[in-house]
Amino acid sequence: MMQDLLPALLMVLVQFEFAGMNIFSKLAMDSGMNPYIHVAYRQIFASLVIVPLAYFVERGKRPPMTMPILIQIFFCSFFGLALNPITYFVGLKNTTPTIGCALSNLLPGLTFILAVAFKQENAKLKTLGGQAKLTGTILGVGGAMVLALYHGPLIPIRGSSIHLKIAASDHSDHTQWNILGPILVIVSALTWLIWFIIQARMGNKYPAPYSIAALMLLMGTVQCCVFGVIMEPRLSEWSLYPGIRHWLGVACSGIGVCIMSWCINRKGALFVSVFSPLLLVIVAALSWAFLREKLYLGTVFGSVLIVIGLYIVLWGKSKEIQCQSELQEAKEDIEMH
Repeated sequence: MMQDLLPALLMVLVQFEFAGMNIFSKLAMDSGMNPYIHVAYRQIFASLVIVPLAYFVERGKRPPMTMPILIQIFFCSFFGLALNPITYFVGLKNTTPTIGCALSNLLPGLTFILAVAFKQENAKLKTLGGQAKLTGTILGVGGAMVLALYHGPLIPIRGSSIHLKIAASDHSDHTQWNILGPILVIVSALTWLIWFIIQARMGNKYPAPYSIAALMLLMGTVQCCVFGVIMEPRLSEWSLYPGIRHWLGVACSGIGVCIMSWCINRKGALFVSVFSPLLLVIVAALSWAFLREKLYLGTVFGSVLIVIGLYIVLWGKSKEIQCQSELQEAKEDIEMH
């Protein structure tokens, strides 16, 4: 029983870690850190952990590197480790952590849209699973439009008595309503999706995941540092002072990614995706408690639409997997007889 319960407990722990990353990243940028510099430090800290690990774990096991694989690793790092975090954290600077996490739940719907557009997947609108995926995608996109375009009236909720001294005195007013933030978070989801596509093709050709991750991080670190120097060339701005910036090494650790990979191997990607909306709830609660973030009708309504759409898409995907499994079993029965 504990073996079945452990992946669920670990995924809950991961959501708390990612929630902390969003809150402390927001605080770091509100304390004056440039988001481009913030991303560069994230990749530097991650490289310091993953590169030595990859060297020792896969020493003598790595297949020869080829130019096509190296080019794919470069584009993986560019989309997944440079453009994705840059657009997300620049977007986060121009919006609230709650809205940022809500829009991140669009990934399954965007995956469905691109898969159909590039003919990697048939919409199968005549099946229940296909109809569910289409309906969920429409709801998710609708929720994203509400978050981006509609602010709405303030929801009267009593403010928290807890407050971090380093946080802005009124976080909701400090982060002005800005359509740029939500749009950039959506763009970050698209870049993450492109990374998924390239990574899936590359993983089968070069079976050394730690080495691939290390090379991507090294390339991504260089790319993010170049972006950072272009956007902020002043050396004084690269300081890790004040104290909140020292949380970068903790909040951006790779522990969460490692746990997620373990859970995917044990339970599958669908199991991991189900926990995504929990991150939104945790971030909303922490933002209210520590940042005194105010909730508006548009934020709540759009977030609810996205979460409902996410679960409908996941349900539709599970129905398709179930149907494919039943068809495979039927074929095997026919072949046996």
